[in-house]
Amino acid sequence: MRVRNFQSQLWLPHSREKVFAFFSDARNLDLITPPSLHFRTVTHSSGEMRIGMLMDHRLRLHGFPMRWRSQITAWDPPARFVDEQVRGPYRLWIHEHRFEEQNGGTLVHDHVCYAVLFDFLIHRLFIQPEIGRIFAFREKKLREIFM
Repeated sequence: MRVRNFQSQLWLPHSREKVFAFFSDARNLDLITPPSLHFRTVTHSSGEMRIGMLMDHRLRLHGFPMRWRSQITAWDPPARFVDEQVRGPYRLWIHEHRFEEQNGGTLVHDHVCYAVLFDFLIHRLFIQPEIGRIFAFREKKLREIFM
């Protein structure tokens, strides 16, 4: 299994606590995901986000309906958290979110480790561009929300 990495950074002009609070609300994930994916968080554990919390999502990837279950595997507010795919379209998906105070605002770091079935056939043509589009949309929406 070939593991790939994707990284991005975005500076937002708000406190780390405010930015972390936005990201730690699972409902906000729907807001920052491209509409073309029809991504919806359908269930999540009640209460505050914590290690072990499970979230179920539905989406359409290239027109195919899919389910995605993720779990919070690291939780260190307001510095970082990690969500990992339990079930979904990837063979591996580990997404670390880090929040760093910088220049009177917050630098948001995203690091994703992922793997797909048939990587050699589909990564360059489909997966890599799709992840780039998802994070470009996310950056645009976050700028709209926080700027």
